Amino acid sequence: MLEVLWAAGSFVVAVGILVAFHEWGHFWTARKLGVQVLRYSIGFGRPLWRRQGADGTEYVVAAIPLGGYVKMLDEREAEVDPAMRHRAFNVQPPWKRILIVLAGPAANFLFAIVAYWAIFVAGTPGLKPVLGEPPVGSLAHRVGLLADDEILRVGDSPIATWDVLRPELLDLALAGEPVVLALRRGADRVQVTMDFAGISADPQQLYAEVGMYPPQPHYRPILGEIVAGEAAASAGLQAGDRILSAAGERMDSWMQWRDWLRERPLETVELRVLRADKELTVSLQIGERFEDGLRVGRLGASVAAQPELWQDLQLTYRLTPWAAVPAALVRTWDMSRLTLQMLGRMVIGEVSVRNVSGPLHIAQYAGSTAAAGIIAFLSFLAIISVSLGVLNLLPVPVLDGGHLLYYLVEVVKGSPVSEQVQVVGQQIGIAALVLLMGVAFYNDILRLVS
Repeated sequence: MLEVLWAAGSFVVAVGILVAFHEWGHFWTARKLGVQVLRYSIGFGRPLWRRQGADGTEYVVAAIPLGGYVKMLDEREAEVDPAMRHRAFNVQPPWKRILIVLAGPAANFLFAIVAYWAIFVAGTPGLKPVLGEPPVGSLAHRVGLLADDEILRVGDSPIATWDVLRPELLDLALAGEPVVLALRRGADRVQVTMDFAGISADPQQLYAEVGMYPPQPHYRPILGEIVAGEAAASAGLQAGDRILSAAGERMDSWMQWRDWLRERPLETVELRVLRADKELTVSLQIGERFEDGLRVGRLGASVAAQPELWQDLQLTYRLTPWAAVPAALVRTWDMSRLTLQMLGRMVIGEVSVRNVSGPLHIAQYAGSTAAAGIIAFLSFLAIISVSLGVLNLLPVPVLDGGHLLYYLVEVVKGSPVSEQVQVVGQQIGIAALVLLMGVAFYNDILRLVS
């Protein structure tokens, strides 16, 4: 329960921050260009807090924390005092309306740039880009990459950590072209050419096809988080318990224990467990779940974190304040480009729509990154901020990009788009957003069920 509340609270904080920045972009630009702002609201629905500014703007925090809006003086929405007509949004020249619309997504990109700059300056922990054993048949195996190879460069891009390498692999899959990898193999420097033609850009398949993973340390079979209501909890197992044996078979590693467990769905077995230096005997009825139509055993417990196993691979990636500026700009640009490319591939069916995350999954991610510390949470905010900026620029009516499209058409034809066209466009836009949210919620439910 506490985990759910933490995730929900982290989600509300994240949405509040990002919506505040997005709407601040519209708000600040509108005021600078002489447009009267009537309301600046974070959230929808019933106001929980409100304040009237000296400039006549009403500042509101509302009950539903899933968005926000800036309401401007507009003749299309209400009668306007003739003395104030010059400050109405709808009478402004197209270039002013375009700037006001663009300012929201621009604020999201600005937030991401500042966030990445702070992350680079503060330093972010990561893993050296050292490879584990490439799976047989994978691209990495075919080109001769070996366990313990350390990736130094991909093309012209230096690789400092796995967090840098992963999106680089996605970018290469989207391009589908050969690239030269520079790597360290023992005391030698080696170059390997990898051809990404035919490699899926779908993240659900990409990494398996490429076969580049961090090395997997020898985790001991020690339990971490116990899921309430599942097999481990029902048997009385606790976080920190070490599995010594199962049905008389000695368990030396988590992978051995996991594979043994998967083969025995719904069986009742006897475990020998070490708990606080005392050996216990526990009767466990193994649970079950289905993977690709196959029934496998399920415990309902994760492996305990064993950070000492990663010590030799850990590093902190840090830049000077000056060097962090171009790095932040490049990272924001790369994330924006990748987001747009992935959306395009989804439209043409090359990337599964199962990669779309809804509020439930985003809330889980918000909670886990917030628990991991300010740097992890800031990185999460930067990624979501970039996504909001890109999505809002799509030429879909009801989004900023849809309004931008109308104003650009107005510039070309010399007159505003008709109200009838705008109404039809709004209906199409709402239908598209409802469909997208339906897919996102469906994906969230599938993740929870699985």
